Amino acid sequence: MSHELFALSNFVRAALARHRPVVALETTLITHGLPQPQGLEIASELEAEVVAAGATPATIGVLDGRVRIGLTLDELHRLDTSEAVKLNLSNFAAQVSSGKPGSTTVAATMFVCARTGIEVFATGGIGGVHHGAAESGDISADLTALARFPVAVVCAGAKAVLDLSRTVEALESLGVPVYGYGTGDFPAFYLRESGLRVDQRFDSMDDLAHAVRDHFQLGLGTGVVVANPIPLEHELPRAEYEQALERALAEAVEMKVRGRLITPFLLERLAELTGGSTVAANLGLLRNNARVAAELAVTLARRGG
Repeated sequence: MSHELFALSNFVRAALARHRPVVALETTLITHGLPQPQGLEIASELEAEVVAAGATPATIGVLDGRVRIGLTLDELHRLDTSEAVKLNLSNFAAQVSSGKPGSTTVAATMFVCARTGIEVFATGGIGGVHHGAAESGDISADLTALARFPVAVVCAGAKAVLDLSRTVEALESLGVPVYGYGTGDFPAFYLRESGLRVDQRFDSMDDLAHAVRDHFQLGLGTGVVVANPIPLEHELPRAEYEQALERALAEAVEMKVRGRLITPFLLERLAELTGGSTVAANLGLLRNNARVAAELAVTLARRGG
């Protein structure tokens, strides 16, 4: 690892050196995923959830030409108030080289985890295959990252605006296992069930950690999706959500929104169409994922590498 380009905070460096549990957190949700000031507020809350469960949080972003692992509150504020670019695998190096700020997506965060030895990452939902991808070719680089980087990604399934059936099929084709924590059904972000099956259900954190550790030690080379359903109290009514999603997707087609812009557009429209219900649900599932990710990191650390 190039020490010139990667800057680990003292507390993250110490935790990794002592083989203590660390949980990575992305920054795109802060800069692009939530209305302000909720982005900065949830960033602090997610770190607090990780700490409360016994792990060290490592929030990741790019500032001043370096990849920062373990951003301070001041650095998070700088990232939030700047014109931070969403970092994917394709634009990561150019943004670092430019010295300009960047916030990490799932793919970019997984890359940093793999480079620094962080085994567990908590996010809201992974990217995947978009509706109409057969014509547009719009498939998230998150799937590429999951196929390349051995990191356990705790999420509430895939982002709600995606073609979930094709996303699950793509994960299988790429050799990425999907482990359901307390569920046999692939979560649909704002909904607990999609009707799609996971590869294996685990009701015990010890059993889940055992399977994740074995996956890493076998050297299969891919990441692991830990599908963690949104808490029941935060789940949206299915009919309300599906109606809002159908309208948002139609508007995206009509306005020709594509590429990196489509997910923020759809999430913003869903928030407007549901009167903010999707934002409240998003916050609930993010906190839950951070807690479960910390519990997984603690259990993995106890098992050793």
